[in-house]
Amino acid sequence: MYAIINSGGKQYKIQKGEILRVEKISGEIGNPISFDRVLMFSNGEDVRIGRPLLDNVVVQGHILEQGKSKKILVFKYKRRKKYRRKQGHRQQYTAVKIDGIEGV
Repeated sequence: MYAIINSGGKQYKIQKGEILRVEKISGEIGNPISFDRVLMFSNGEDVRIGRPLLDNVVVQGHILEQGKSKKILVFKYKRRKKYRRKQGHRQQYTAVKIDGIEGV
């Protein structure tokens, strides 16, 4: 059984028991969370595709971690013009453990 959800402008294929890192979602560690923007659901023999979303399918989980990913460097450079800009960025994320997929 798996589902495809939309969170933070990205799509994720998830299964029960999986740990997922998504864009930052507000909440404390241990709080339950539900994803209701489900695009597709499959239980092994039946596949349902939303147009664009499925109404009666909800993915339940809880927050494991709030953190920042590794630093990336943004470097702008124009040759022969003495133009250099260096900037770093750390994207915030939320780690979610999927507890179950409830589809009627």
